[in-house]
Amino acid sequence: MWDFAKNFDKNIAKALAKTFTKDCAKTLAEICVKSYEQYSKNYSKNPYTTVAALAAIIVLLPLVLPSAFYFRVAALVFINAIAVVGLNLLMGFAGQVSLGHAGFFGIGAYAVALGPLTLGVPPAASMIGGTVLSALLALLVGRPILKLRGYYLAVATLGLGLLIAMVFTNESELTGGPNGMQVPRLVLFGWRAYGAVTWYWIAGITLIIGTLVAVNLIESPTGRAIRAIHDSETASRVLGVDVAQYKLLVFVLSAIYAAIAGSYFALLDGFVTPDTSGFIRSIEFVVMAVLGGLGSILGSIVGAAILVILPQVLTLFHEYEHIVLGLIMIVFMIFLPAGIVPTLARRIAERMS
Repeated sequence: MWDFAKNFDKNIAKALAKTFTKDCAKTLAEICVKSYEQYSKNYSKNPYTTVAALAAIIVLLPLVLPSAFYFRVAALVFINAIAVVGLNLLMGFAGQVSLGHAGFFGIGAYAVALGPLTLGVPPAASMIGGTVLSALLALLVGRPILKLRGYYLAVATLGLGLLIAMVFTNESELTGGPNGMQVPRLVLFGWRAYGAVTWYWIAGITLIIGTLVAVNLIESPTGRAIRAIHDSETASRVLGVDVAQYKLLVFVLSAIYAAIAGSYFALLDGFVTPDTSGFIRSIEFVVMAVLGGLGSILGSIVGAAILVILPQVLTLFHEYEHIVLGLIMIVFMIFLPAGIVPTLARRIAERMS
């Protein structure tokens, strides 16, 4: 197993060497193997190891990032990870499928565009407003939608996401339609948040906070109730758990995560289009969660990192990029069926026992 891991990291290092510096790739590969082995030893003793490890990586990573481009890629990883952490709370821990989470992501993105340009509201206040709007929408539609299960729930959330994307596309006078619209820069007390390095730290710190909130929730009595719902709604009801209330709670919380991530994405890019809330974006979030590992907060971050970084590396294959990416996803799912983090953690545990 570890021979596979070592060869995997060597191959990644070779690919990264063509886009990253050679020393940067080698350092990242060594860190991945050693830090994850140590992480696996400590996680079962302290669930907050995820937060500590994430904070250490965010602080140390700038030491090996050679230019603003890599800071931007890292910021995109963090932004996507914020949304996927929220989605994993819903899918991985509560067991509720959502194929329309990009709708909430889009609400957050368009809020920071429409607020300043249409209502004259500062971007920071617009971001808060977009987050509140997403939470209220999730609260409104969540109660009837979450009565559904399985495929029916998936189709219902898919329809919600498509409706939101259609609004952004068709209301061209307000949103710019398919052409999109500009997003004003974030200004706080005269300080202008601009540039990849700035958004690296903003997104990174927010991800640490979001991860801490998620871990606290999972380890709380509320988290235990949510996990019980995942295992069996009927048994949870017998034990006195208000299933509908807890499902609605986690649905609203995941919408808040997605809206914040969407606002950050739009502010980083300075531009937003309806594709931000499209079906493909929702599927990307689901793939990130499944690839990293449902029911794993660390898996959410790992999945986001892989699906953001890997396409950058695979540009070396030009027109075969998507084919190679698809093959890699298939290989991951065959050899790591429970997701990267849970499968590796289980195999490491078996090796140590």
